[in-house]
Amino acid sequence: MNNEPFNLSLRRFLKQVGVSSQQEIERIVRDHGLAGKGPLKVRMLLTAEGTDLRHEVNGTIDLG
Repeated sequence: MNNEPFNLSLRRFLKQVGVSSQQEIERIVRDHGLAGKGPLKVRMLLTAEGTDLRHEVNGTIDLG
């Protein structure tokens, strides 16, 4: 099996997730005036249609 198409597609998806997530977090911080107001607790949930994948990542973003 040639994994190159899979790896390229996966990297493309993860880049899209990273970029769009950063943009949304920046927007919410800006729109709600959260800069400098302590930590922002965040959670990312990954699922895959038709599978039992449920991967959750929790974190905190320092807002200064």
